Amino acid sequence: MARLKVTQTKSGIGGKQNQKETLRSLGLKRIGDVVVKEDRPEIRGMIHTVTHLVAVEEVE
Repeated sequence: MARLKVTQTKSGIGGKQNQKETLRSLGLKRIGDVVVKEDRPEIRGMIHTVTHLVAVEEVE
């Protein structure tokens, strides 16, 4: 199964509450944090919510 490498590139400060909560749910706490998640529809939806704050790469 494919995996997604998600890197936080911008701060959640000043953003909407649901965007801050989504970053936290993804496991991102500060700029530069990186998490690797399974490529599932739920994760894709969370990434879509904060797409302007993160960078996403596919990894094997």
